[in-house]
Amino acid sequence: MGFPPDSELVARLRSRDEDAFALMVGSWSGGMLRLARNFVSTNDSAAEVLQDTWLAVINGLESFEGRSSLKTWVCRILVNTAKRRGVKEGRTIPWSSVHDQGPTVDPAQFLGPESEDPGDWRVFPKPWPMPSPEQEAVTKEIRGVVEEALTQLPERQRIVITLRDIDEYDADEVCSILDLSQANQRVLLHRARAFVRGKLEEYFSTAKAVDHEG
Repeated sequence: MGFPPDSELVARLRSRDEDAFALMVGSWSGGMLRLARNFVSTNDSAAEVLQDTWLAVINGLESFEGRSSLKTWVCRILVNTAKRRGVKEGRTIPWSSVHDQGPTVDPAQFLGPESEDPGDWRVFPKPWPMPSPEQEAVTKEIRGVVEEALTQLPERQRIVITLRDIDEYDADEVCSILDLSQANQRVLLHRARAFVRGKLEEYFSTAKAVDHEG
């Protein structure tokens, strides 16, 4: 059974349907907790932000007007709650500009922020040893490369690429959740993707060289 459309879910939530609320919480909490953690200082703080967010969602359902998706509206409440908590903890992330460059790779290899898919490869490196389902060790290693690359990014870039490429929000949703302009979102995504994909290219180039030596 698929996830219900927003109109149905909202109606069920407003009628205090506990199954609908459990479905929403179970489906969205993981990504929301990950998002909250970027704005606060501890995992416990992020968990409290998540709890406060769900309470605010329950209490504020009547104010939901459907101008965005329900999930985007919920995540916007989460980010605002997390930002307030972060201010109290002395932890803030400035979103008004994109001056942080962070780690860099050769930008000529990737599409620029003006493209429809910023940070994608201009020419996909070939041959790349794409892992089959049986190659679990390789798949785990690749995931580790990506996770390590994400930890090296400035926080704003990490949040944007996580929302776009891991949680699969579209550009408009990310701009709404984070209160970013389209241009800033594209620049942050371009820098983050270019860095992560550069690290993947390094990994595969090294693996290919080792195979040839073997």
